[in-house]
Amino acid sequence: MVSLVPTAGPGGSLPSAKPSKPLLRRSTLSGTVRKVDDAGLDDNLPSVPSSPSKRARVSFNPNVEEKVMEEYSAKGRSLESIRSEVRRAIEAHGRGHSEQYDTIKEIFSSQTEEEEEEEEANTEMRSYLLALTSYVSLLNRNCSGLVKSILHCEWMGRDEGFLKVYVHFLGNLASAQGSYVGLVLGMLVEHFRGLRSSSGQVPDYPNVSREQLFSRVHMALKYLLQLIPSASGTLSPILSSTFPYSEDSKKVHIVYIDNLVRIIEYAPELKSDIFALITDRLVKIDVQMQVDLDDLDDDVASTIVQALTLNSSGCANEDADEASDDSDADSVASDESLDNDAKRIKEVQGNVEKMDAILDLLFTLYTPYFADPNSNEAASMFETLLGHFSNIILPTYRSRHTQFLLFHFAQKSENLVDRFAGTCVQLAFQAGRPGILRQSSAAYLASFVARGAHVPAEVVRTVFELIGRHLDHIRIENEVTCRGPDLKRYSTFYAMTQALLYIFCFRWRDLIISSDILEEDDLLAFIGQDLAWIPGIKETLSRTIYSKLNPLKICSPPIVAEFAKIAHHLRFMYVYPLLETNKRVRLSQFTSRHETLRDAGNGGNNESWHQLDAYFPFDPYQLPVSKRWVDDDYVQWKGIPGLNQNDGEDEDSSDEEEEEDIDLGEALTGTEEDEDE
Repeated sequence: MVSLVPTAGPGGSLPSAKPSKPLLRRSTLSGTVRKVDDAGLDDNLPSVPSSPSKRARVSFNPNVEEKVMEEYSAKGRSLESIRSEVRRAIEAHGRGHSEQYDTIKEIFSSQTEEEEEEEEANTEMRSYLLALTSYVSLLNRNCSGLVKSILHCEWMGRDEGFLKVYVHFLGNLASAQGSYVGLVLGMLVEHFRGLRSSSGQVPDYPNVSREQLFSRVHMALKYLLQLIPSASGTLSPILSSTFPYSEDSKKVHIVYIDNLVRIIEYAPELKSDIFALITDRLVKIDVQMQVDLDDLDDDVASTIVQALTLNSSGCANEDADEASDDSDADSVASDESLDNDAKRIKEVQGNVEKMDAILDLLFTLYTPYFADPNSNEAASMFETLLGHFSNIILPTYRSRHTQFLLFHFAQKSENLVDRFAGTCVQLAFQAGRPGILRQSSAAYLASFVARGAHVPAEVVRTVFELIGRHLDHIRIENEVTCRGPDLKRYSTFYAMTQALLYIFCFRWRDLIISSDILEEDDLLAFIGQDLAWIPGIKETLSRTIYSKLNPLKICSPPIVAEFAKIAHHLRFMYVYPLLETNKRVRLSQFTSRHETLRDAGNGGNNESWHQLDAYFPFDPYQLPVSKRWVDDDYVQWKGIPGLNQNDGEDEDSSDEEEEEDIDLGEALTGTEEDEDE
């Protein structure tokens, strides 16, 4: 790493550094503090007095009109009198006498209904806030009760004058008492989850809309972050701990995420943390949603998706509902009349809607960054997405939809395609990484290359050849000592082989040299011909498939069956004799004694324990609303002319084999066909 710090030459010394700030400035507990003027708050806020040690040259303008300013007072009392009362109350509270202290607390805790009383209460609260601002240095931990009363008072719906005094108090408090920074920030962030309309309806004051209320919260937060730059480090974990639970409603999640994104406008240093937080929580919702759908019957799950598709047109009316509803209490109450099964279905449907809405929002948020996919801005944001992929999405077992953010934006340019494919290759081939992560990386690589509509043929061929060379290396390294197929011992080899089979099933057209006969109008022209394949791929697959590691016994049976049919139909390779032989191979004979005992406890004949799952992360996208973002990026399954008609010509295949040969195309497109119906 190149250092930016200047170094001294031989025999020389570095010049002494000038102090970065005045030596006599007193530091605070919360870190670096800026002046109020630098914080960007309104000019009407009380300003910091200038240093008394310097006197400005004064001159008088004889034309200026002279006026006598009235002294500020509340209930006939001057501000100086209230300041004295506040000081005495705090000092007495420290000695154990809390009567006056409790009275001041009550000023911020009490609520009034009469308009005249409310106006007096507003003036009184403002007066005491001004007084307390002068003595924030006295508000130590012993005064936390008073501080909490102030933080939880009704401040957002009051007039602009009160708002400025209140925010100025927050800034002074956080600057002077670092222990309260987290408490102040937490109070503001808590409002990100949603605000009741009543918060902006303070008697004797104009109503304040929800959007204005949120703007006031962000104005206060912006002021604090600019006044105390180190507060960003405190804010980040608060944003994480306040994030809605996965059980919370779609509305709460969307409102909170909207507010998180607004923070980036005035605190760009938190952009990476905020997007990572959203992705992390989204993946958790994604996995739980998929588990819930898997627990339901296929017909019920399909019905839920169809119902959401039909209802997606009504999403535009949700904003109108927000104006009248403060909470989800009505929907919770109505759930009591449902039986357990209906409640379960409604809960699953709610999670699907939530996932769909959040992903649709994220696609919308990320899109402006990729307006020019070759720009530095796009490169920087894609690097952020790659970090989320490596650290959050990839290690999460069975993430189902979150990864389509990478799938969509990686196809914005060939450069981004290369970067995502390259990242998957690096993670899949990197020695020392856990085997399960290498398998997942291979699955992501194969699924992206196979399903990406904008992945060029050159990338398909490059990835195919690269995986093939790596398979040759693993095979040569292990074939001599190999006793037989063993998923636990050679998991990376089998994951890579399955990736090649999957890519071949979807992108075999890109592996042919004589592509001039493969136009849509001439698909029947190549039937019965010997096609010219890219040099080396047939030999590589042949060495891999017929090695002692026997990958066709370990790879997922539906994928192996589909590969066998397509390879035979295209005169690429004939593997049915090997599949027939593999029926007599028992995988348990090559495994450890512990695994053999486990198999005995699960029926003994269940080979699936020793085979790879047919998991490919970019299988058909199911969410009805956000699906629009990936429709044009996706390669749908295409049948091969003459293949279905010739399925019965293979006389070597038994009836049992025909039953086991699950069509890969049907398996991967079944959901889409159900939706079309």
